[in-house]
This record gives sequence, structure tokens and C-alpha cells, in this order.
Amino acid sequence: MMTGSHFQIISSSNQVMKTIDVCLSPELLHLYKLEDRTVVVVDILRATSCMVTAFAHGAERIVPFASQEECLQMKTRGYITSGERDGKKVEGFDKGNSPFEYMGFEVAGKKIAFTTTNGTQAIEKSKSAREIIIGSFLNLSSITKYLLFSHNNILVVCAGWKGKVNLEDTLFAGALVERLKNHIEPDCDAPLAAQRLYNLAKDNMVEFLSTSSHVKRLQRLNIQKDIEFCLTPDQYTVIPKLVRGELVC
Repeated sequence: MMTGSHFQIISSSNQVMKTIDVCLSPELLHLYKLEDRTVVVVDILRATSCMVTAFAHGAERIVPFASQEECLQMKTRGYITSGERDGKKVEGFDKGNSPFEYMGFEVAGKKIAFTTTNGTQAIEKSKSAREIIIGSFLNLSSITKYLLFSHNNILVVCAGWKGKVNLEDTLFAGALVERLKNHIEPDCDAPLAAQRLYNLAKDNMVEFLSTSSHVKRLQRLNIQKDIEFCLTPDQYTVIPKLVRGELVC
């Protein structure tokens, strides 16, 4: 397991400086050129954290769906159907949106169809990117290293909440900007804002987010342990990538 405090990044002085930008909501994606970028889709609470956890426990592939109905149809093809709407498990689905549902032998070697309120919508809207990878605090150091040595410019796409900005995804974006600051230039003020928020929050992100809208929404579902786990850096080293419409590692 990689730890942020011991993670060092090295870059060649001969390389042209790449750039990093942050899209604070998928509703703003029309403002960004995606074709030359590696897009990091992030939905900290909880879709991308679930995806990373599933791959760390041996899932074969995950197919993300914007549509709840299309996702459910994958059950007839032997897929585990997973997802949520408004934070709650979809009726008739096998699994919901807690990372603890994706640990252990139950997902090893399995194919998962996944749909969520925000995270899979963000993936769908990012599909014109040169490359899409899945980020979370759980695989933060691995994502950082991967981006450092990639040749592409970077765009972090925060899933947000129904088109609105949320704090936890912005903090993840800021963590990436902070870790890459000596090697990759911010494109505009959004990365700088995210970076400064992260530096304010990094010593106790759970406390910092305690009054945020989505945390309060999830607390009504009694899933504090999910929130704490999803904010814990560097539990896993997997990097899910979207290849021909499917997430694989």
C-alpha cells in the first residue's frame, strides 16, 4: 500500500509542462476540450470509491450506465447489478453504493453493471476524452503517479450532485493539484481553488466535510462508516480505465 507521506514524484526537466484543470460539475463540461486529455472522473461519496474497491477485490470489469433501466437489463447477461438513486439502493438491484458491499470473494472474477445518480452520468458525459480513469482517495497515490508519467494534459471531472458542485469531489481534485504542483501547471483558477480548499481540509477531512450537503444527505442514511472509509487515502493501488465502454484494470 502506498502512503502519501512517503510518495515522491520525479519528472524530467526536458519535458514540456503539462496542465491540469478541474471541472467542478459535469454541467460545465461543454467549456472544456476533452480530446487531448486524460479525464479523472471522481465521485468520492460513493460511486468511484465503490468501483476502486471492487477492482481491488478482484472484479473482472464494471460497465457504467447512465440509465437505470439499461443497467438492470444486464442481470440477464450474468452481471451483478449495482447502483443507487438519491443515495439509496435501486429496487431490484443486487448491490447498492457502499464500498463495503464490494469487498471479499463476492465480487472476485465477476462482471458488474453500475448506475448512480452522479458518478456514471459524469463518465457518460466525458466519453470524448482521450482517456478516462477512475479516481478516489482510496487510490490517490497511484492516480498521482499515473498522471505524472502520462503524456496527456489532465482534467478532473467532479461528479457533484445533480449538476451542482459538491465539496468532497473538489477536495480530491485539490489533492491531485497539490501533489502534482511542482510538475504540472494549473490551467485556470479552478485547480487553485480546489488546491487551497484541500490544504485547509487535509488534516481532518471528515470534520471539514461534516456540514457539507452530501455528507448531511448520507448521514440521514446512517452510513458514517462509508464516509470515513471513502475519505481514507491510499487503501488500494488499482487504476480503473474505461476501454470500449467498460471499466477494466
